[in-house]
Amino acid sequence: MVFMLSMEFLAPFSDDEEVNLPGQIAQLALDPITTMFEKPSNDERRHLKALFVKDRVDGQPMSKILIDGGAAINIMPYTVYRKLGKGDQDLTKTDMMLKDFEGNVSPVKGANICVELTIGSKTLPMIFFVISGKGAYNLLLGRDWFHANCCIPSTMHQCLVQWVGEKIEIVTGDSSYVIASAESDTYERTRCISGEVWEKDFLKVADYEIPPIQAVGSYEEF
Repeated sequence: MVFMLSMEFLAPFSDDEEVNLPGQIAQLALDPITTMFEKPSNDERRHLKALFVKDRVDGQPMSKILIDGGAAINIMPYTVYRKLGKGDQDLTKTDMMLKDFEGNVSPVKGANICVELTIGSKTLPMIFFVISGKGAYNLLLGRDWFHANCCIPSTMHQCLVQWVGEKIEIVTGDSSYVIASAESDTYERTRCISGEVWEKDFLKVADYEIPPIQAVGSYEEF
C-alpha cells in the first residue's frame, strides 16, 4: 500500500533549503520491506565455515551459538545448561528423541522451557532440548528458531537477516570464534569440493585441507 501526499507535507532538509523533487510528490510506502543477498565474489564464497553468532540468553552473554538449518529443533548441551544456574529439577520431562548421522536414536535429558534468547535487537521465548553430549557450540539453533524468529541465515555470507516488525536487521557472524578456533580456521581455508567437473578416480581430502568429521556429541572421529 502506498499513500500519495502533496509536496507541502514534505519537510525540507534544513530551515533555509528547498527540496526539489521531480513530480512534486512525496510517497509513504507501507508495504513489507523486502531484502536480497548480494552475490559474493569467488574468494568470499569458497569456504566451508559454519555460521556462529553471539548474544544473550536470559540476559547472560553467550558465544558460539551455531545456526544450523539441518536441525529441526534447538539444542543446549547439559554443561551450558548448568552454567546458566539450572539443575535437573528445572527440566521439563519430554519424550523427544534425537537421531544421529547413523540413524541411532537417543533420548534428551529434558526440555528447558521459556528461555529468553536475544539475537540482535530481538528477544524471543525459546524451548531448548538439553542433551548430555558435547558439540563445537554452546547453543544450536535449528529451523524452529528460524521460522519463529522470521529470519534467513546465510553461511556463505556469514550473516543472518531477520525482520523486526516491518524493518530488516542484519546480524553478522561471530568472527571472534573463527579466530580463536583452530577447527573453524581450517574450514575458513578449506576450498569447496563441489562446483567443478570431477575427472579423477580418487578423492584425496588432503588436497582440500578437509579435517576428519566428528559427530555432534561424539569424541571419536569417523
